[in-house]
Amino acid sequence: MKFGMRKPSLNKSIAARTTGRATRAVKRALIPGYGKKGMGWLRDPKRAARNAAYQRTTFDVRDLFKK
Repeated sequence: MKFGMRKPSLNKSIAARTTGRATRAVKRALIPGYGKKGMGWLRDPKRAARNAAYQRTTFDVRDLFKK
């Protein structure tokens, strides 16, 4: 398990900000439960637990510059 600061990735940051609203709308219409809170725990509990622990034990560089 990683502790501390996450290594920033410019490519992933840009991809996350430019995923289209239309793409999400289509997926939400076609895939039951897409975008609903807590669906990760139903779909893959082991992965969701790992992700939750990772989010709690690491922080982003940008968090250092927030108020």
